[in-house]
Amino acid sequence: MAYEDIVVTRGGGWLEIRINRPEKMNSIREKTAGEILHAMGDVEFDRDCHVIVLSGGDKAFCTGIDTSEFQIKDNEYFDFYRYRRRARKVNQLFRELPNYTKPVISAVEGFALGGGLELALVGDMIVAGETAKFGLPEIKLGLMPGGGGTQTLTRLIGKPLAKELMWTGRRISATEAREMRLVNHVTPAGRALEKARELAATIAGNAPLSVMFTKGVIDRGEDMALQDGMTAEADVSFMLYFTADRKEGLQAFREKRSPQFRGE
Repeated sequence: MAYEDIVVTRGGGWLEIRINRPEKMNSIREKTAGEILHAMGDVEFDRDCHVIVLSGGDKAFCTGIDTSEFQIKDNEYFDFYRYRRRARKVNQLFRELPNYTKPVISAVEGFALGGGLELALVGDMIVAGETAKFGLPEIKLGLMPGGGGTQTLTRLIGKPLAKELMWTGRRISATEAREMRLVNHVTPAGRALEKARELAATIAGNAPLSVMFTKGVIDRGEDMALQDGMTAEADVSFMLYFTADRKEGLQAFREKRSPQFRGE
Protein backbone atom coordinates (compact mmCIF):
# COMPACT_ATOMS: atom_id res chain seq x y z
CA MET A 1 0.00 0.00 0.00
CA ALA A 2 1.29 3.47 -0.88
CA TYR A 3 1.04 5.80 2.12
CA GLU A 4 0.53 9.56 1.99
CA ASP A 5 0.52 10.59 5.66
CA ILE A 6 3.08 8.19 7.12
CA VAL A 7 6.52 6.79 6.25
CA VAL A 8 7.06 3.13 7.03
CA THR A 9 10.47 1.45 7.31
CA ARG A 10 11.70 -1.88 8.65
CA GLY A 11 14.31 -2.06 11.38
CA GLY A 12 16.16 -5.05 12.79
CA GLY A 13 13.13 -6.84 14.16
CA TRP A 14 10.75 -3.89 14.38
CA LEU A 15 8.62 -1.61 12.22
CA GLU A 16 8.99 2.17 12.27
CA ILE A 17 5.96 4.32 11.50
CA ARG A 18 6.67 8.04 11.16
CA ILE A 19 3.78 10.48 10.99
CA ASN A 20 4.63 12.73 8.06
CA ARG A 21 2.37 15.79 7.93
CA PRO A 22 4.87 18.55 8.83
CA GLU A 23 2.71 21.24 7.24
CA LYS A 24 -0.01 20.33 9.77
CA MET A 25 2.39 19.78 12.72
CA ASN A 26 1.66 16.07 12.32
CA SER A 27 -1.97 16.39 13.30
CA ILE A 28 -3.99 13.27 12.54
CA ARG A 29 -6.80 13.07 10.02
CA GLU A 30 -8.85 10.05 8.98
CA LYS A 31 -6.33 9.09 6.32
CA THR A 32 -3.47 9.23 8.84
CA ALA A 33 -5.27 6.98 11.30
CA GLY A 34 -6.28 4.54 8.57
CA GLU A 35 -2.72 4.28 7.30
CA ILE A 36 -1.31 3.65 10.78
CA LEU A 37 -3.91 0.94 11.35
CA HIS A 38 -3.09 -0.66 8.01
CA ALA A 39 0.67 -0.61 8.59
CA MET A 40 0.32 -2.15 12.05
CA GLY A 41 -2.20 -4.73 10.88
CA ASP A 42 0.14 -5.69 8.04
CA VAL A 43 2.83 -6.91 10.46
CA GLU A 44 0.84 -8.19 13.42
CA PHE A 45 1.21 -11.77 12.16
CA ASP A 46 4.75 -11.24 10.87
CA ARG A 47 7.12 -13.23 13.09
CA ASP A 48 10.08 -11.12 12.00
CA CYS A 49 8.47 -7.97 13.42
CA HIS A 50 8.45 -7.81 17.21
CA VAL A 51 7.91 -4.12 18.04
CA ILE A 52 6.30 -1.00 16.58
CA VAL A 53 8.20 2.28 16.88
CA LEU A 54 5.96 5.31 16.35
CA SER A 55 7.55 8.70 15.73
CA GLY A 56 6.96 12.13 14.21
CA GLY A 57 9.23 15.00 13.22
CA ASP A 58 11.71 17.24 15.01
CA LYS A 59 9.09 19.94 15.68
CA ALA A 60 6.15 17.71 16.52
CA PHE A 61 5.45 14.11 17.32
CA CYS A 62 1.74 14.81 16.88
CA THR A 63 -0.38 17.83 17.79
CA GLY A 64 -3.72 16.05 17.96
CA ILE A 65 -6.63 15.65 15.61
CA ASP A 66 -6.75 17.79 12.46
CA THR A 67 -9.33 20.46 13.32
CA SER A 68 -10.45 20.69 9.69
CA GLU A 69 -12.29 17.42 10.33
CA PHE A 70 -14.23 18.88 13.26
CA GLN A 71 -16.84 20.41 10.96
CA ILE A 72 -20.28 18.87 11.52
CA LYS A 73 -23.48 20.17 9.95
CA ASP A 74 -26.28 21.18 12.33
CA ASN A 75 -28.51 18.28 11.32
CA GLU A 76 -25.78 15.60 11.35
CA TYR A 77 -24.71 15.35 14.99
CA PHE A 78 -26.44 12.03 15.59
CA ASP A 79 -25.02 10.67 12.36
CA PHE A 80 -21.55 11.71 13.47
CA TYR A 81 -22.12 10.04 16.83
CA ARG A 82 -22.81 6.74 15.09
CA TYR A 83 -19.91 7.29 12.70
CA ARG A 84 -17.56 7.96 15.63
CA ARG A 85 -18.68 4.83 17.43
CA ARG A 86 -18.67 2.49 14.45
CA ALA A 87 -16.55 3.66 11.52
CA ARG A 88 -14.29 6.64 12.24
CA LYS A 89 -10.65 5.58 11.77
CA VAL A 90 -9.31 8.03 14.37
CA ASN A 91 -11.48 6.46 17.07
CA GLN A 92 -10.60 2.96 15.88
CA LEU A 93 -6.91 3.80 16.22
CA PHE A 94 -7.24 4.82 19.86
CA ARG A 95 -9.35 1.72 20.60
CA GLU A 96 -7.08 -0.72 18.78
CA LEU A 97 -3.66 0.39 19.98
CA PRO A 98 -4.10 -0.79 23.61
CA ASN A 99 -5.10 -4.23 22.30
CA TYR A 100 -2.21 -4.60 19.86
CA THR A 101 -0.31 -7.81 20.60
CA LYS A 102 3.18 -6.35 20.12
CA PRO A 103 4.85 -3.54 22.09
CA VAL A 104 4.43 -0.01 20.78
CA ILE A 105 7.16 2.52 21.62
CA SER A 106 6.56 6.22 20.93
CA ALA A 107 9.64 8.35 20.18
CA VAL A 108 8.66 11.95 20.91
CA GLU A 109 10.48 15.05 19.70
CA GLY A 110 8.82 18.46 19.81
CA PHE A 111 5.14 18.71 20.65
CA ALA A 112 2.91 15.86 21.81
CA LEU A 113 -0.31 17.71 22.49
CA GLY A 114 -3.96 16.74 22.84
CA GLY A 115 -4.66 13.68 20.76
CA GLY A 116 -0.93 13.45 20.07
CA LEU A 117 -0.20 12.83 23.74
CA GLU A 118 -3.18 10.49 23.92
CA LEU A 119 -1.78 8.54 20.96
CA ALA A 120 1.51 8.06 22.81
CA LEU A 121 -0.35 7.12 26.00
CA VAL A 122 -2.25 4.24 24.38
CA GLY A 123 1.09 2.73 23.39
CA ASP A 124 3.33 0.91 25.85
CA MET A 125 6.19 3.32 26.55
CA ILE A 126 7.43 6.77 25.62
CA VAL A 127 10.94 8.00 24.90
CA ALA A 128 11.31 11.79 24.72
CA GLY A 129 13.93 14.18 23.46
CA GLU A 130 14.84 16.77 26.09
CA THR A 131 13.06 19.60 24.25
CA ALA A 132 9.77 17.69 23.89
CA LYS A 133 6.61 19.28 25.26
CA PHE A 134 3.54 17.42 26.49
CA GLY A 135 0.03 18.65 27.24
CA LEU A 136 -3.71 18.21 27.01
CA PRO A 137 -4.91 21.73 26.09
CA GLU A 138 -8.47 20.81 25.08
CA ILE A 139 -9.97 22.68 28.06
CA LYS A 140 -8.78 25.96 26.52
CA LEU A 141 -10.97 25.26 23.48
CA GLY A 142 -14.09 24.36 25.40
CA LEU A 143 -13.36 20.67 24.83
CA MET A 144 -11.91 17.80 26.85
CA PRO A 145 -9.66 14.85 26.03
CA GLY A 146 -11.50 12.40 23.81
CA GLY A 147 -8.83 9.88 22.87
CA GLY A 148 -8.69 8.14 26.24
CA GLY A 149 -6.63 10.76 28.05
CA THR A 150 -8.92 11.01 31.09
CA GLN A 151 -8.38 7.28 31.61
CA THR A 152 -4.83 6.54 30.46
CA LEU A 153 -3.13 9.56 32.00
CA THR A 154 -5.00 9.14 35.29
CA ARG A 155 -3.94 5.50 35.56
CA LEU A 156 -0.36 6.43 34.81
CA ILE A 157 0.29 9.46 37.03
CA GLY A 158 -2.70 9.50 39.41
CA LYS A 159 -5.82 11.63 39.66
CA PRO A 160 -4.48 14.85 41.20
CA LEU A 161 -1.71 15.39 38.65
CA ALA A 162 -3.90 14.27 35.75
CA LYS A 163 -6.65 16.69 36.78
CA GLU A 164 -4.14 19.53 37.08
CA LEU A 165 -2.78 18.96 33.58
CA MET A 166 -6.24 18.67 32.04
CA TRP A 167 -7.89 21.52 33.96
CA THR A 168 -5.04 23.98 33.39
CA GLY A 169 -4.13 22.82 29.90
CA ARG A 170 -0.49 23.63 30.64
CA ARG A 171 2.43 22.11 28.82
CA ILE A 172 5.14 20.22 30.63
CA SER A 173 8.75 19.55 29.67
CA ALA A 174 10.25 16.15 29.03
CA THR A 175 12.05 16.35 32.38
CA GLU A 176 8.83 17.06 34.27
CA ALA A 177 7.10 14.29 32.31
CA ARG A 178 9.79 11.86 33.44
CA GLU A 179 9.40 13.01 37.04
CA MET A 180 5.68 12.22 36.73
CA ARG A 181 6.63 8.81 35.27
CA LEU A 182 4.84 9.75 32.08
CA VAL A 183 7.91 8.90 29.96
CA ASN A 184 10.45 6.11 30.31
CA HIS A 185 13.55 7.93 29.07
CA VAL A 186 14.68 11.46 28.22
CA THR A 187 17.45 11.79 25.63
CA PRO A 188 19.37 14.69 24.15
CA ALA A 189 17.27 16.49 21.54
CA GLY A 190 17.07 14.51 18.31
CA ARG A 191 18.04 11.21 19.95
CA ALA A 192 14.65 9.85 21.04
CA LEU A 193 14.29 7.62 17.99
CA GLU A 194 17.76 6.22 18.55
CA LYS A 195 16.85 5.24 22.12
CA ALA A 196 13.52 3.80 20.96
CA ARG A 197 15.39 1.64 18.46
CA GLU A 198 17.73 0.47 21.20
CA LEU A 199 14.76 -0.61 23.31
CA ALA A 200 13.11 -2.23 20.27
CA ALA A 201 16.25 -4.21 19.51
CA THR A 202 16.46 -5.49 23.09
CA ILE A 203 12.79 -6.50 23.10
CA ALA A 204 13.10 -8.11 19.65
CA GLY A 205 15.90 -10.32 20.96
CA ASN A 206 13.67 -11.85 23.64
CA ALA A 207 11.04 -14.56 23.37
CA PRO A 208 8.08 -13.03 21.48
CA LEU A 209 5.45 -15.20 23.15
CA SER A 210 6.76 -14.21 26.57
CA VAL A 211 6.60 -10.54 25.57
CA MET A 212 3.07 -10.91 24.18
CA PHE A 213 1.71 -12.79 27.19
CA THR A 214 3.38 -10.40 29.65
CA LYS A 215 1.93 -7.39 27.83
CA GLY A 216 -1.56 -8.91 27.90
CA VAL A 217 -1.48 -9.76 31.59
CA ILE A 218 -0.13 -6.34 32.60
CA ASP A 219 -2.71 -4.46 30.55
CA ARG A 220 -5.69 -6.58 31.59
CA GLY A 221 -4.56 -6.91 35.19
CA GLU A 222 -4.72 -3.16 35.68
CA ASP A 223 -8.50 -3.42 35.94
CA MET A 224 -8.51 -6.59 38.06
CA ALA A 225 -8.36 -7.17 41.76
CA LEU A 226 -4.83 -8.14 42.86
CA GLN A 227 -5.72 -11.78 43.45
CA ASP A 228 -7.45 -12.08 40.08
CA GLY A 229 -4.46 -10.53 38.36
CA MET A 230 -2.07 -12.92 40.08
CA THR A 231 -4.24 -15.87 39.06
CA ALA A 232 -4.28 -14.67 35.46
CA GLU A 233 -0.50 -14.31 35.54
CA ALA A 234 -0.03 -17.81 36.94
CA ASP A 235 -2.29 -19.39 34.33
CA VAL A 236 -0.72 -17.59 31.38
CA SER A 237 2.86 -18.14 32.56
CA PHE A 238 2.14 -21.88 32.82
CA MET A 239 1.24 -21.91 29.11
CA LEU A 240 4.85 -20.99 28.28
CA TYR A 241 5.97 -24.36 29.67
CA PHE A 242 4.71 -25.93 26.44
CA THR A 243 6.60 -23.64 24.04
CA ALA A 244 9.72 -24.45 22.04
CA ASP A 245 11.12 -21.04 23.01
CA ARG A 246 11.15 -22.00 26.70
CA LYS A 247 13.16 -25.11 25.88
CA GLU A 248 15.52 -23.07 23.70
CA GLY A 249 15.94 -20.38 26.35
CA LEU A 250 16.87 -22.87 29.08
CA GLN A 251 19.17 -24.80 26.74
CA ALA A 252 20.94 -21.62 25.65
CA PHE A 253 21.38 -20.61 29.31
CA ARG A 254 23.00 -23.93 30.13
CA GLU A 255 25.25 -23.72 27.06
CA LYS A 256 26.15 -20.07 27.76
CA ARG A 257 25.05 -18.83 24.31
CA SER A 258 22.44 -16.43 22.98
CA PRO A 259 19.03 -18.07 22.47
CA GLN A 260 17.46 -18.28 19.03
CA PHE A 261 13.78 -17.65 19.68
CA ARG A 262 11.22 -18.42 16.97
CA GLY A 263 7.92 -17.51 18.58
CA GLU A 264 6.89 -21.16 18.92
